Amino acid sequence: MSSKPQVRVAMAVITRAGRYLICRRRPNDHFGGYWEFPGGKKEARESWEACLRRELREELGVVVRNLQPFGRIRHQYIDRLISFRVFRCRLARGQPRPLGTQAIRWVRAERLWRYRFPPADLALIARLSLGNNLGIPRRGIPSAGEGQGKSQLSRRRRRAII
Repeated sequence: MSSKPQVRVAMAVITRAGRYLICRRRPNDHFGGYWEFPGGKKEARESWEACLRRELREELGVVVRNLQPFGRIRHQYIDRLISFRVFRCRLARGQPRPLGTQAIRWVRAERLWRYRFPPADLALIARLSLGNNLGIPRRGIPSAGEGQGKSQLSRRRRRAII
């Protein structure tokens, strides 16, 4: 077991008119200026669903419904281990606005590769943009570079980055 701190994060995959909602991290945050899917850190006695609802309300001013588990991601960074629970969900109330982020965008799946995301998000982007034909199991999303999609991940990441 790693002695590095473990961070638990709930992440939302929200779609509208064939586009995914992504958020730009604030400049002084870890991975400042990078894009990510909305969500945030889970508190000690909080359920994953309650965490995601709270984070989306605080960061985007929205209420969501129909939370459906979409996978898990574990990614080891140099200084920490991040464990994500990914949920598909729908907006129930409110229009997303960047309250706790620098900016937001609605982006088509095939264009997600043009944005700079933290390494932990790359396998999820592969699943969304290339479908589930990379051998990515529904319950677990491998770290970037694992499995059959490695060459496709590398090729896609070389494209222009915003």
